[in-house]
Amino acid sequence: MTTHSLPEGMIRAASIAGPHEGYMPGFGNDFETEALPGALPQGMNSPQKCNYGLYGEQLSGTAFTAPSHQNERTWCYRIRPSVKHTHRFTKIEVPHWKSAPCIDPDIVSLGQYRWDPVAVPGEDLTWITGMRTMSTAGDVNTQTGMASHMYLVNTSMQDEYFFSADGELLVVPQEGRLRFCTELGIIDLEPREIAILPRGLVYRVEVLEGPARGFVCENYGQKFELPGRGPIGANCMANRRDFKTPVAAFEDRETPSTVTVKWCGQFHETKIGHSPLDVVAWHGNYAPCKYDLRTYCPVGAVLFDHPDPSIFTVLTAPSGIEGTANIDFVLFRERWMVAENTFRPPWYHKNVMSEMMGNIYGIYDAKPQGFVPGGMSLHNCMLPHGPDKGAFEHGSNEPMVPVFQADTMSFMFETRFPQQLTPWAATAGHMQEDYIDCWGSLEKKFDGTPGVK
Repeated sequence: MTTHSLPEGMIRAASIAGPHEGYMPGFGNDFETEALPGALPQGMNSPQKCNYGLYGEQLSGTAFTAPSHQNERTWCYRIRPSVKHTHRFTKIEVPHWKSAPCIDPDIVSLGQYRWDPVAVPGEDLTWITGMRTMSTAGDVNTQTGMASHMYLVNTSMQDEYFFSADGELLVVPQEGRLRFCTELGIIDLEPREIAILPRGLVYRVEVLEGPARGFVCENYGQKFELPGRGPIGANCMANRRDFKTPVAAFEDRETPSTVTVKWCGQFHETKIGHSPLDVVAWHGNYAPCKYDLRTYCPVGAVLFDHPDPSIFTVLTAPSGIEGTANIDFVLFRERWMVAENTFRPPWYHKNVMSEMMGNIYGIYDAKPQGFVPGGMSLHNCMLPHGPDKGAFEHGSNEPMVPVFQADTMSFMFETRFPQQLTPWAATAGHMQEDYIDCWGSLEKKFDGTPGVK
């Protein structure tokens, strides 16, 4: 079977469910996969003795007593139990990766903000040292809220591994290609794809094509799931079959290694004498996955007006308040604009949700100037925003004919929590200080007389 230039010593083999280039299709499925024949027990989870001398170990993503339709866990059959490490955890400093609450009284987060792309520095930066937090919200200790980050990576992790006990990570590449070698298999990731890395999953990040730059949403709360489609029905938007989960892969390497864990906003490391990516077989529904954003099928109005931007939701993380998400991941991609007698760009609005946006490529229709690929913007909760003057004038006067919105892919991390800017976001020099000027030239058009102006 094709191995796609796997790391030395890493073995990936066919899935019982049937591999597709090393991946299994489906979202939230119960998968089973083994890299050696017979490594996966059948009919039970914890035999007295596992084949090949493996250890059975469960990774739980929910409480044991969660409702069955929400319960998530994976049984792993590994060469060594993950509890085996040679040193106690030692606290280390990772200065640019922040967690909520992170409130600096000298930083004003109230406002509309936009940032230019940031070049990857010349210094060696790994997945851990290259993370740059833009904003935080909620409280990592009570598992509510989120953080938004930018990653700047040019160096592969060497005998280094990481896992977060604080939340799952939604990864959105913008430049470069990365490989996530995880306990449960290998994910290769490039722009126009996303990946979800569950809380507690151990992995190593390698640079396949660099430097690599992108965005990360760190979700402290309930896991991402597909939104309910309601009257839309069974199809369109993000379909379950387009999510891909890796088949089993393992390393059996005796080499001094470091494992770093993010726990309650702090970073600690421990030393082990082997690679922790030694899961030979696994089954369950708690696993990493990736998704090709080009398979997202947008829906919209076909006569007049246009729906709320929530119609473009790819994934949602519930908050406990029905209809009000801890996080929505929203995608604005290529699509047809056909509504008649309608202002087609996003309208002016303010709402209870905070909107952190990023541009993957192309031109965003509400901001044709200034919001460029690799850049970000933040419109905090209850602060008005909308098209700049150029977009407004175009949208007000364009011919009402079908138009294909081409060469565009932007996204939004939307959350019910106000976003607090980090010192790096506020002072690193890439903030556009003149962003609010894009609305300054909007004119008064009211003259007291009836009729459209």
